[in-house]
Amino acid sequence: MSIIMSETIGIWVTTTLRQPWILSKIAAPKAQLSTLPSEPVIASKKPLKVELVGGKRYSWCTCGHSKKQPFCDGAHKTKAQGLAPLRFVPEQDSTAWLCGCKCTNNPPYCDGTHKQDFIKSAQIPDQTNC
Repeated sequence: MSIIMSETIGIWVTTTLRQPWILSKIAAPKAQLSTLPSEPVIASKKPLKVELVGGKRYSWCTCGHSKKQPFCDGAHKTKAQGLAPLRFVPEQDSTAWLCGCKCTNNPPYCDGTHKQDFIKSAQIPDQTNC
């Protein structure tokens, strides 16, 4: 419990803070480098064939900046803040085609979106400077 004296009107106010840690949640969020949301870049204009192990957890790159495509290497932390990898666990061992253009409607699996003109005509960023 805390007692506060209001100087403007000269009355005492008694308050009880039931959850003092809430104040840290109200604090201003960390500053972001950009006010625009991060957008993925096209890592590949074709799907990537991978062998998946059933029951193993994978992290599919959603930002397109990873050098370990189609999987995440943490590049989003500096290149695409606000994007995070998609974690998934296949039920059984299988061969899969994972999306390389990052525009699939069935992530992480390819749905053929890379065949559309906006992907075909897009520039792929130079990965050597990453």
